[in-house]
Amino acid sequence: MTDVERLFRSYHAQLVRYLTRKLGDRDWAEEVAQEVFVRALRQDHLTNERAWLFTVANNLVRDEARKDARRRRHLALLREEAKAEEAVEPEPTSLERAQEAQRARRAVETLSERDRSALLMREEGLDYHEIAEALGLSFGSIGTTLARARRRLVEAYEALLRAENGGEHAASG
Repeated sequence: MTDVERLFRSYHAQLVRYLTRKLGDRDWAEEVAQEVFVRALRQDHLTNERAWLFTVANNLVRDEARKDARRRRHLALLREEAKAEEAVEPEPTSLERAQEAQRARRAVETLSERDRSALLMREEGLDYHEIAEALGLSFGSIGTTLARARRRLVEAYEALLRAENGGEHAASG
């Protein structure tokens, strides 16, 4: 039995119970515990195993809470911007919103797998290091990859919009 297997057998249930109480969600607790043991695999030697496991678990939960707080602040800013725009523009109908959402999904689908993955990972809150590792790219190339992907997404969206508007003009003409 390897050290990680022994660690897992010795502490997994206890760690998941702790995280479930802390987070209030068993599935989330399982995910965090899994990440803790993945990180344990990367360690050469652990002096105080149990303390290390629980420290890493707490750090992961804290980091996720920080990311979540940043996302909430970002969403609040977006809502404020949207309210300011609503004061100027009439609110779109639910049909218009559904059409915009469908157009956005189609635009995302036109991107290369790497660009799509990079954008979606960033949207999910992954940092540049995590994206680089997940996509097998260098850390330094992630900013360029994301900028290029965003530009291509905007171009694809605008092309779809032009095609739809061109089709409407042709049908009405």
